[in-house]
Amino acid sequence: MEFNAATIAGFLKGEIEGDPEIKVNTITKIEEGQAGALSFLANPKYEHYIYTTKSSIVLVNKTFVPSAHIGATLIKVADAYEAFASLLRLVDQARPRKQGVHKSAVIEPTAKTGSDVYIGPYAYIGENCIIGDNCSVYPYVYIGDNTRLGNNCIINPGVTIYHDCVLGEGCIIHAGTVIGSDGFGFAPRSDSEYMKIPQLGNVVLEDHVEIGANVTIDRATMGSTIIRKGVKLDNLIQIGHNVEVGENTVMAAQTGISGSTKIGKNCMFGGQVGLAGHIKIANGTKIGAQAGLLSGIKEENTIVIGSPAIDLKKFLKSSIIFKNLPELKTKVDTLGKEIESLKKT
Repeated sequence: MEFNAATIAGFLKGEIEGDPEIKVNTITKIEEGQAGALSFLANPKYEHYIYTTKSSIVLVNKTFVPSAHIGATLIKVADAYEAFASLLRLVDQARPRKQGVHKSAVIEPTAKTGSDVYIGPYAYIGENCIIGDNCSVYPYVYIGDNTRLGNNCIINPGVTIYHDCVLGEGCIIHAGTVIGSDGFGFAPRSDSEYMKIPQLGNVVLEDHVEIGANVTIDRATMGSTIIRKGVKLDNLIQIGHNVEVGENTVMAAQTGISGSTKIGKNCMFGGQVGLAGHIKIANGTKIGAQAGLLSGIKEENTIVIGSPAIDLKKFLKSSIIFKNLPELKTKVDTLGKEIESLKKT
């Protein structure tokens, strides 16, 4: 598809500096720009590329003031990154969508599928399942009995959704993810063996949840493991049984949440964060990468980092001490020798 600067600016409600009729037919990084391409500049670290890029159009923030001549046509918007994401979404939605049920797919007689669905090769839809309108279920997906998908869900190849789970509207599940596998529940016996505790609950994903590749979300022992509306999970994340993740919370890769932990709204977790079980995390909490929490956070909008995690400001002060520990040890050893020498005299 091809669009000119005037059309793009109109869609984004932006201001044009340059040729409103110049056209683009592709999207590239600003450092890899080429004629006929659209790029964006949001991070000041990349500003030097805007003076040499060959891209025809560049999205920039309204606050951007160039320090040299720019050959590209600029479209100034309130938030260049958000505007660029909107354009990518528009292009993605314009792609042709698969429809129909492949002859190798297995849909049990008691299952119901909505209108305009796509069921790919070797997908399996269990007894009493409900698949909403405009859903796409790609090859080798397994959807267990009594599971329900809302409208406009996308289930990518190789996803497994166990029985009795519930997905809201507009959910996206990426390849290899497992939803509803048994929670890690075992009762110790006197003979040092463990008895499996049946996991009789389910998993509930509310509307517009996106789950990355190779994520596991365990079903509840009783009740539900709940991922609230608008949550975004990166790849390789483990969510334990009976966990609740609040609305619009985001987590980066390799995060692990132990069972029965309750996470508030609008939280942000860096990569490899680990949370102990049965704790509560307040709304708006931000947790730095590789942080570990053994206890909950009560105050909203707290920022912590480290393992065990502590307040960000304390961590930054402590990190200075960490770096100086070798020198401090040398000083302490020297003082110790001097004290011993004084004692002898």
